[in-house]
Amino acid sequence: MRDRRGRGSRQERWGRLEAEGPSCTVLPAALGAVLGRGGHAIGHMLLPFRLGLGGPMGSGHQFFPWIHIRDLAGILAHALEASHAQGVLNGVAPASSTTSAELARALGAALGRPFIPLPSMVAQAVFGRERAVMLLEGQKVVPRRTLAASVPSQSWGPP
Repeated sequence: MRDRRGRGSRQERWGRLEAEGPSCTVLPAALGAVLGRGGHAIGHMLLPFRLGLGGPMGSGHQFFPWIHIRDLAGILAHALEASHAQGVLNGVAPASSTTSAELARALGAALGRPFIPLPSMVAQAVFGRERAVMLLEGQKVVPRRTLAASVPSQSWGPP
């Protein structure tokens, strides 16, 4: 089976990559929410605000790790070009100490919409317990290795 570009199926391409194993560098990246104009994540986040229902989930004190799409592209390009890059590069902005409440306030202010918190119980009912845990607990991520690698950034600052 061929893909749209005529280079074989995904399985065939993956098999070729596996066969090249020793000469191929694998560098995993741990990602925060990827934000950018027209992006998938921001589209889902903006809809409740546009409807006047936007706000933080639960307490709002949980961290919301994020990265701008341009900076993620820079990290991945750096990882591909730098032969010395090793280990996991955290794809989050250094200013990722943004909380859910801070992000919600910024989105609400940008859209001129009210700020309405979403109670934890409602988030669990809407998203299910497992997804709600990710949204309600958050995680503070510091991109130490990414910063130490001197990856250039275009937009690391508040979202």
